[in-house]
Amino acid sequence: MADDLLIAQRFPRSSRYHPDWIRSGVSGGANSLWLAEWLTEDLPLRAGMRVLDLGCGRGASSVFLHEEFGVQVWAADLWFSPDERARRFADAGVADAVFPVRADARALPFPAGFFDAVVSLDSFFYYGTDDLYLNYLARFLRPDGLIGIAGAGLTRELDVEVPEHLRQWWEPSLCCLHSAKWWRRHWQRSGIVDVELADTLPEGWRFWLDWQRTVAPDNQVEIDALSADQGGTLGYVRTIARRRTDREPDDPIATIPAEYIRQPLYRSVLDEGPTP
Repeated sequence: MADDLLIAQRFPRSSRYHPDWIRSGVSGGANSLWLAEWLTEDLPLRAGMRVLDLGCGRGASSVFLHEEFGVQVWAADLWFSPDERARRFADAGVADAVFPVRADARALPFPAGFFDAVVSLDSFFYYGTDDLYLNYLARFLRPDGLIGIAGAGLTRELDVEVPEHLRQWWEPSLCCLHSAKWWRRHWQRSGIVDVELADTLPEGWRFWLDWQRTVAPDNQVEIDALSADQGGTLGYVRTIARRRTDREPDDPIATIPAEYIRQPLYRSVLDEGPTP
């Protein structure tokens, strides 16, 4: 049965949640509870922390983070309705601790240093590959705060050519997928965080495949690609870092003050000087 694929010994916390509830919160190509459980095995969350669940989709991961660790969660997403998330949170009995927010990842409505941790599950590659983005995001973390991401990625960086067995599925936008090694370098070179961990989930491609077979059994192109690849190229990656206490993120440039002073448009004959 499809429900059996949602019960995994690898993810005992996630397996406690009802399959119908999990399916009702599907918002992407990965099981956000599995990714959240894997990430938090090495991302130390404590009760009472303020956590930003960035790109949370329909908010299942936000409920999970509060229920499992007692943290307060700001569930931020641009594409999915905060009203629908609010109903989900109320039905789960967590409305006093999990707060739905509609927000663009590049225009976050929070004060500097507000969060103890930022979590992003299977969405960070949509915006976080920008060389300047981590500096922007780090402004919302307290010094020594944590940032962790987990989601679809590569087990190795690709050359120019996409492997033959992936070409039918591969789209140009998938160039945003990267390996754990790439994310480690990308974050470390920013100078604003210390990367504590960057790795690939063993047999992650199988969990990716199980999820597709559960929630999108008609997505044969992706299922075939994963089955043919068998983890040679595709998998789940995660990266965890801590904001450095000896560096301050650069303030974002929102406006540049300038004063217009009227000047003549063309040279006059006298300005041109003598004719040789």
